[in-house]
Formats: sequence, C-alpha cells, structure tokens
Amino acid sequence: MPLMSDAIEQPYTYRRRAVVEPDWRRFPGWSHVTATEWADVQWQRAHCVKSVRQLQSLMGDLLTDELYADLARDQAERATMSMLVTPQMLNTMVSEEMWADGRMPAAGEDFTRAFRADRVRRYMLPVFSDRRTDWPTHPFASRDSLHEHDMWVTEGLTHRYPTKVLAELLSTCPQYCGHCTRMDLVGNSTPQVTKLKFDLKPMDRQAAMLDYLQRTPTVRDVVVSGGDVANMPWRSLESFLDRLLRIDNIRDVRLATKALMGLPQHWLSDEVLQGMERVALIARQRGVNLAVHTHVNAAQSVTPLVAKAAKAMIAAGVGAVRNQGVLMRGVNATPKDLLDLCFTLQDDAMIQPYYFYMCDMIPFSEHWRLSLRQAQGLQHAIMGYLPGFATPRIVCDVPFVGKRWVHQVDSYDTEKGMSFWRKNYRTSIEAEDVAALSRQYVYYDPIHTLPAAGQEWWREQHDAAATHETNTKAAAASREASLVP
Repeated sequence: MPLMSDAIEQPYTYRRRAVVEPDWRRFPGWSHVTATEWADVQWQRAHCVKSVRQLQSLMGDLLTDELYADLARDQAERATMSMLVTPQMLNTMVSEEMWADGRMPAAGEDFTRAFRADRVRRYMLPVFSDRRTDWPTHPFASRDSLHEHDMWVTEGLTHRYPTKVLAELLSTCPQYCGHCTRMDLVGNSTPQVTKLKFDLKPMDRQAAMLDYLQRTPTVRDVVVSGGDVANMPWRSLESFLDRLLRIDNIRDVRLATKALMGLPQHWLSDEVLQGMERVALIARQRGVNLAVHTHVNAAQSVTPLVAKAAKAMIAAGVGAVRNQGVLMRGVNATPKDLLDLCFTLQDDAMIQPYYFYMCDMIPFSEHWRLSLRQAQGLQHAIMGYLPGFATPRIVCDVPFVGKRWVHQVDSYDTEKGMSFWRKNYRTSIEAEDVAALSRQYVYYDPIHTLPAAGQEWWREQHDAAATHETNTKAAAASREASLVP
C-alpha cells in the first residue's frame, strides 16, 4: 500500500531541515575569529554592527557601494531604529547553506542581490529602496501605535488587560529590529524619532512597579520586558524576579527576550544559567508558571547555538520557551515560510510557536505590513499541519483593544481597508468610559493592498486633509499679519 505522502500531493510538504551554524569566517572582517571567541558573549556584544562604516569593514567588497549608500540613506531619512545587529544575527544572512551547491554567490552584484533578498536582512537592516514611495507611512500610524505609554500605571508598567501587565524594565536591546513596536522608547534616537526617556532611576521604577502589583490583587500575569531583559545585568534582573515571585497574586511570569535567538551566548553563560536555575526553583516552590518568550521571524535564524540556549532554559527549570513572531512581507508572509519556521522551532529547539502578530502601524512600516485578509488567509493555510498546541495564532493587536485572532473581526470594509473590532474589558484608562464595551475600534490595512477604488478614496482623504491644513495655516498667517502695526 503506498504511503499517504506518495499518494497525495499536499499544499505543503514537511521536510525536516538541517539546522546549522553558518561559518562566520566567510565574511572578511571575521576571517580569523575563533570558535572560542564566537561563543563568548562579551565578544559578541563588542562586535555588533552599529553603522554603515562597520558593516563595510566586516563585509568589504562582498557588497556594492550602491547597497551601502541605500542603507545610509535609510538611516538618515526613514529608520525609526538605530542600527544594532549582533554577529550571531548577521551570520545567519546569506549563508552557504541557503544555496544548493553549498557556495555563496560571488562578491559584488551577485552577493548584493542575495543580501537584499535575505529574510533577516529585510527587517534587521532595512534599506531605503525597501520602503514604499506611495504610502511609506499610513495616515493613522503613530510612534506609540498601541498606546502603551498612555496606559502606564507607574513608569514603564502598562496595565492594558484586566489580569495582565507589561513591565518595561529598560529601554535597550542587544539588537534593534527595524519594525520595533516600541520604537518611541527603545533604542537611540534617529533623525526621524527622538526617543522618550525614563525619568526614574531603575531601582525606583522597579519599586513602584512591585508596589502597584502588591496593591492590585486582580493582576496575576506579568510580562517582564523592555527593551530586552538580556541587556539587564543578571544580578539586577534576578533581584527583581525574586521580589516579583514573592507577591501572592502573581501566578505567571514571562521573560521577553529576542536575545535567545540574537544573542544565545548570553543565555548560555554560567552566570545566567545558574541564576535561572535559582529563579526557576523559586517559581516552582511558589507555584508560579515561568516561561521565556522569544522572537524569531525566519527559520534560518534557528541555529545549533539558539537550540542549545532554548534547551538550556528548559533544563534550568523554565516551564516553556515560546515564540512570538511578527508577520512581515518578504520575511515570513507565505504558508511555506511560516510552516518551515514553526517546524524548525518545534523540531530542533523545543521552542513552541505561539503568536504571529500583524506588524503594528508605526511610521515607515507599510512595506512590511499585510492586510487583515492576507493574515486570515495565512491562518487558514497553516492549520492542520502542526500539533494543535504548537499551531500559532495569528493576531491583530488593535489599538485600545489588544490582541485579537484575525478571524474575530466584527466587520470588515475590504475596499477601504478598515476592520472594526469590539472588546470585552476596559483598560486602565477607561474606568469611567461607559461606552468602552459597545464601541467599535478601527484597524487599517496598508493602502497599497486595497482595490483601486479604495486607494482612490484614501488619496482623496489625504488631499482634502492637506488642503485644509494649508488653508488653516494661510488664515493664521493672515490674522497675524493684520495685527502688525
């Protein structure tokens, strides 16, 4: 009797992919780096790429001058995040394993073409020519698109959901993603975005957070994030977690760190492994669920070091390691890319696929974003392949509402790209808002994904708004001129 795989052609065919650590010595600037140096977290941190000049020093003539200029222009005119990429992440771009013959494309035009097409490059090192020129930013985009800052109950503590809070302990990461939803606070300022700054000292900020949690017994779940907790000195992080785990009402603690993928060397260091064992022991004794949440967007990012770090967290006593990716065009926005990533996480790293968020409505993100209809199609396409517990939910993070599965939409105007959502709880800023639970909240598709009639409607709205602004300014100038003696 023939096997099912031989008898039936499926839309997606499962193949276990080889997980490899690409040879970093293929890049001229790392040609003499030893395995010992590569495994050292301090070496990794010291050799991050922070500028076009440093990328040129690393890559040399593998890339063309045109690419470097494209990247420099984006940093000057579009980027909402400053450049910061760890060696570990850069090493997963354009590796020999991506090519059937096991060889990299030749230096110059061929390598540059492959570099431009690379999934990790697309969101870690965006270039100006990646961005859209018609609608680079949606008219309703904002730098704090989820209004997390509005919902701070103490500095850095967002109380958005009835039983859950987000604790932003710091505003830095080991690496900066181009699509970062917290681009208003995280990282260095760019020519486009002057970043917000915390006012309180770290210890005072943490004390205020813990005090609020002790006084608010309805909160049981804390996401400890930033920034990235991997950038917090371990001793300070462990001290905060020790105090957090002793609050009676706290039942779930999630540590958010993209560095599990971008800097696994941190999570494999003796100090962190030993400290995580102590934290996990306290969590078990207190009956608290402790998890690590990471952020992997492409299967090529899962290397043996990443798998080793994830498994080390589980061996240390962490209850689960889960992945929260972001849907992005050119990165993972096909069923095959999503399923390849999910199977690689599950098969080789014991990382559970959990969420894929639609990319948030921040400035200059339209080239990444998908429409709600496209996201719904992806959710449908990946069903039935993975175990149910490892099938990720694709969610739309609706401003003032929160995470909603993409099929939970209340109504959807596909021509204008406006989806309407309802909520079943009040956020911390809606205590007196009697209409909060009956109001419809809007999420907007990228305009370039709309039919011609919808795109024309948005152009008309944009032109009308621009005309109104011009007339308003002219009237104000006229009034000022009339007051001059």
